[in-house]
Amino acid sequence: MSSLPNDTLQFPAASRTFLESYLPPAEPVQAGSSQYPFTTVTFATSLDSQLALSPGTQTVLSGPQSKAMTHYLRSRHDAILIGVGTAIADNPGLNCRIEGVGGYGSDGLDGQPRPIIIDPHARWEFTEDHKIFKLASEGKGRAPYIITTLADPPAERNAILKRAGGKYVTLAPAEASSTKLEWRDILQTLKAEGLWSVMIEGGAAVINALLVPEYFSVIDSVIVTIAPTWLGQGGVVVSPPRRTEDGRAITAARLRHVQWHPFGEDVVLCGDFKE
Repeated sequence: MSSLPNDTLQFPAASRTFLESYLPPAEPVQAGSSQYPFTTVTFATSLDSQLALSPGTQTVLSGPQSKAMTHYLRSRHDAILIGVGTAIADNPGLNCRIEGVGGYGSDGLDGQPRPIIIDPHARWEFTEDHKIFKLASEGKGRAPYIITTLADPPAERNAILKRAGGKYVTLAPAEASSTKLEWRDILQTLKAEGLWSVMIEGGAAVINALLVPEYFSVIDSVIVTIAPTWLGQGGVVVSPPRRTEDGRAITAARLRHVQWHPFGEDVVLCGDFKE
């Protein structure tokens, strides 16, 4: 490529070392591998554990260094996953802008993750003018796979997806009487689609649903950017369900193998749930 897009991000090699043990291997491990992809849960939060000032409100928390880190993380995963609420509220691009990936210094789409939208009822009323499709048409990202429970998704949107190189993926709900999807089914499906690693970015409903003991075994790493900001009451909170034992409240979740790293004014927390 002759010149880099103006929004290209830099993330120096010296800043990448501490992340390595929390990232998927550079080459997929075939023999004896898990039925699930390498799964990273990552998000940016305020000091009062909030992602946004209110539902549907875009709230900038990360500073420039930790934002570049997030895009580097995207380059190291085959897929990036969000819930439909985030897709509707943010009109996200879900691409990677680190120098050297496809569309940002290289031809093709190497280093660009596949966007995954969890949309059981096909609520996301996208058009070809949405940011994610514009980036795909410009060779700066990939079209999304949308996980739904509908056997026949809306035809017009289905056509938009197919033209861009994306698709709807239909999964049966966890129970016949509900439309709720089971996270293990979602992750197994992504692995079957050839996506060996997935970065789960939000929103709060998705993160809170995953941070429960039932799913600790399928989460390989957790990377959280903490901004030096209090958003105040009434925001969108990351707080998993309360747990009890013998009638007493106990800690909902605690990370292990923890490392903390300053990035500009932010702090990045890395950990996992492994024994």
